[in-house]
Amino acid sequence: MLESSVNQAAGAAAGAKPYLQIVDVVKKFGDNTVVDHINLSIAKNEIFALLGSSGCGKSTLLRMLAGMETPSSGRIILDGEDIAHLAPYERPINMMFQSYALFPHMSVAQNIAFGLKQDGLPRGEIAERVERMLELVQMKKYANRKPFQLSGGQQQRVALARSLAKRPKLLLLDEPLGALDKKLRQQTQLELVNMIEQVGVTCIMVTHDQEEAMTMAGRIGIMSDGQLLQVASPGEIYERPNCRFTAEFIGETNLFGGHVVEDEPDYVRIQSAELPRPVHIGHGITGTLGMPVWLSLRPERVGVSRQQPVGDGNWAAGTVHDIAYLGGFSIFHVRLPTGKVVKASVPATRWREEAAPTWDEPVFVSWADNDAVVLTQ
Repeated sequence: MLESSVNQAAGAAAGAKPYLQIVDVVKKFGDNTVVDHINLSIAKNEIFALLGSSGCGKSTLLRMLAGMETPSSGRIILDGEDIAHLAPYERPINMMFQSYALFPHMSVAQNIAFGLKQDGLPRGEIAERVERMLELVQMKKYANRKPFQLSGGQQQRVALARSLAKRPKLLLLDEPLGALDKKLRQQTQLELVNMIEQVGVTCIMVTHDQEEAMTMAGRIGIMSDGQLLQVASPGEIYERPNCRFTAEFIGETNLFGGHVVEDEPDYVRIQSAELPRPVHIGHGITGTLGMPVWLSLRPERVGVSRQQPVGDGNWAAGTVHDIAYLGGFSIFHVRLPTGKVVKASVPATRWREEAAPTWDEPVFVSWADNDAVVLTQ
């Protein structure tokens, strides 16, 4: 299915009033444009993830929100106020860094209280907020410990508690779980989301970890070369990428270059030199005959069989070139006569009635009419 670049998806979640608006923001360092005319709206209490490879501009955008960088042009409006040129300490925003930046000479409770003391809050209110934060992050029994006496996951909780204690209008997370090992990171993702939702704070996180973004955020913005390529829910970005970069960046995909040979209201046929016959897609794209397109086909949508599929559906003969066994499923790399290698992710349960194909064995790959996504860019 053809998708618009960002358009309506760049707005706040459906039906929600924008709480944070990034309006045509540009950031240049000399002649180098690092953030290129970004427009984005975030709803109140939304958890939003900026996802992209290193150097794409996502951290620079986050630093502009925090006040550590000044936009070259554009506006940043938070709860009705343009904050683009306010100093960091004047913004109702807190930022949590990957390193956590805890004070090593202070206890857990003192670290959480630090910002509140700097703001001159009454002692009783400080004590009340620290107590609440310790309960929220389940660190009450560690209140008097120093950061070096804590595990990485515990330090991460303290850093979050310190960020939330000041009750910011906007919480910024810069690679929040990057310092944790993979197993602990997976355990912490949903915990972190639950804590943020309990407090009820609007949150923007920057990460290069796809799983982290897909698990934690309600919407994701894909960035490349300073631009937002697509803004949508995790499911929509995965199932309906709007360009080749997004399709390849999120998860695994098989990409086939081709051109339109038929385009009707209820179907389109794409001819690719990498496939033996035209691919049938079960909907039209209102394109033009001969226009160049790409097909994105996720490996889990590809079936593998020893028997030739019946009919003129989407299938191709090939040979098993490689196999990656991953327990619950296997990745089959099937080489077609054209030289194209198609990846198929096949559940282990598929082979209950017969042995799985092995290396150099002839097989067929196949997929349904609506499994491939048509991309024009």
